[in-house]
Amino acid sequence: MRVLMLSWEYPPHVIGGLGKHVAELLPAQAGLGQEVHLVTPRLAGGEPIERIGPAVVHRVEPAPQSEASFYTYAWQTNLMLEEYASRLWSEAGGFDIIHAHDWLVAFSACALKRVYHTPLVATIHATERGRGRGELHGDQSRAINDVEWWLTYEAWRVICCSHYMAEEVRNYFGTPADKIDVIPNGVDPTIFQRWEGVDLSAFRAMYALPEEKIVFYVGRIVYEKGIETLVRAVPLVLRDFPLAKFVIAGTGPHLEPAQKLAWELGVGHKVLFAGRVSDDDRNRLFKVADCAVFPSLYEPFGIVALEAMAAKCPVVVSEVGGLKEVVQHAETGITVYPGNPESVAWGILHALQHPEWTRQRVENAYRKVLEEYNWPRIAGLTIGVYQRVVEERRRITDW
Repeated sequence: MRVLMLSWEYPPHVIGGLGKHVAELLPAQAGLGQEVHLVTPRLAGGEPIERIGPAVVHRVEPAPQSEASFYTYAWQTNLMLEEYASRLWSEAGGFDIIHAHDWLVAFSACALKRVYHTPLVATIHATERGRGRGELHGDQSRAINDVEWWLTYEAWRVICCSHYMAEEVRNYFGTPADKIDVIPNGVDPTIFQRWEGVDLSAFRAMYALPEEKIVFYVGRIVYEKGIETLVRAVPLVLRDFPLAKFVIAGTGPHLEPAQKLAWELGVGHKVLFAGRVSDDDRNRLFKVADCAVFPSLYEPFGIVALEAMAAKCPVVVSEVGGLKEVVQHAETGITVYPGNPESVAWGILHALQHPEWTRQRVENAYRKVLEEYNWPRIAGLTIGVYQRVVEERRRITDW
């Protein structure tokens, strides 16, 4: 079985969970012997052709930048992806299945499906309406929502990373429940194991005093990640635990407002906005942090929570979306109410003030990561969806 995969993100171009997912899924599929050709726009460099065992990454030059909207730019770049994939189709001798990741590659994926009469599998990582908390804001938002519906309609099967996301797809797009497979995201714990037993005190000193306890957030600084809620929780934590130090890593449109809010609340000196950090620094911060907090208002899955769990860092997360499926309250972490600074502060304080309970939750979380969220298992489940679709396709003579 030969698979053509399409994704807007792949290293070195990774913006969020979608990019991380594809970056781990592809090598794991290759490790199981699956031949996959990934076609992705070359938006941040990287070799045009990269081989990973039986998998091949094809980075295609995107459309020229213009004053057009992002939606239009994505559509124009999809024309480049479709043209390249058509040539690849002939060179590779055809594909048995097409796998598209999210709306950003829907244009090319659906076109290729129709030209080559080949079944399409779509992974929906998030929805435009979900990011807007049920609302669509503006023409571009409505256009993206329409393409998301189109992709789920055209797909033979739809993969979602959580039951929450599956319900969202059913409710927003009318996708039949029996057309959806729930396959979680995963994490590679070995990237954190390299720091076991390593003296990180000098690295830690860059972010906090020896006596301070680090509360760590990493991710995009955008509204739906609950950054404002986190900043508003800071003075509530410091009132009962003055030795807490907050490290917020990441960039985004809400960075400056968050910085301003921290100073307005009188806690700017206890919140370090670290900006974009390297993967190595992120991993080391997970290892030295005393608590990781992710107060999202909307989160289809929450790979970052899995990363913290794999690093053996205590987690406090909003009880929302896929996060509440990944983190079980009082068992593998602490869950709090979304958009509620008092609840977020309570969760952080509980993690910092009860080290014995926290250690037990960390052990439970790490065991769960190893058993349920490993990439070979996830890759196998994904290949299982391919096999089901290919077999169903064989039984249909007029398609």
